Amino acid sequence: MQFRQQALAKLQSPEELDLPVRFARPQGWLALSVTVVVMAAASVWAVTGSVASTVSAPAVLTHGEGSYILQSPAAGQVTAVLAKEGERLPAGSPVLKVRTAEGDAVVRTVAAGRITALAATIGQIISTGANVAAVEKVAGADDPLYATVYVPAENAASVPPGAAVDLTVQTVPTQQYGVLRGHVKSVDRAAQSAQAIAAFLGDSQLGEQFTAQGRPVAVLVRLDTDAATRSGYRWSSADGPPFRLASMTMATGSIRLADQRPVDWLLP
Repeated sequence: MQFRQQALAKLQSPEELDLPVRFARPQGWLALSVTVVVMAAASVWAVTGSVASTVSAPAVLTHGEGSYILQSPAAGQVTAVLAKEGERLPAGSPVLKVRTAEGDAVVRTVAAGRITALAATIGQIISTGANVAAVEKVAGADDPLYATVYVPAENAASVPPGAAVDLTVQTVPTQQYGVLRGHVKSVDRAAQSAQAIAAFLGDSQLGEQFTAQGRPVAVLVRLDTDAATRSGYRWSSADGPPFRLASMTMATGSIRLADQRPVDWLLP
């Protein structure tokens, strides 16, 4: 009843129509101004800004030229193992002695390198072309390490040369020593088959492992060096691990992809 009387009183007082009307409070104008500024900034960022993204993929620390699988040129029985795992040998060095029907045959290294695996033992019967050893192509102990990251083929086109890479090394505690730093040196043009990966790494199991979800593209990463660390490479921590890195160490690489526009504008 009280509100009805007030409404009737307003209708009976037309002379108050010339009074100024307040459309909004100062707090309302402030909120509107902030909203307009935020929308304008978002519009500018949508046109000129970019979104940084990364791709993570399995990686292996190797020397730049990779490895090769040494095969026996003859069938027979292994009578002597003339090399040791970890031994660095020049090209043409004897690795195995095999007794064949025609006499003894010697299996020799094809190129200089380090024996990373021996698959033959004394007394074993092997066939022609059997895999007997894996040899990493390395000339000297000071040859630098690289990382080969096997990126899914659909992401390879977005990996720019020189992109920053963080490597989580399997043998290095990340919480204590951080990640290994590097930059993309090159990106292969074609996807890698299991056979190609096995030939480069000297390990058929890794070839099958890295192609389980499809053929990846190999991205070669140059590791950033740092003479002040024990490993000789740069880490996200100040010193990195207190030991040197070994080739054929597994890792996970996180590669920064080329920046992407947040909005794709469709023109008529």
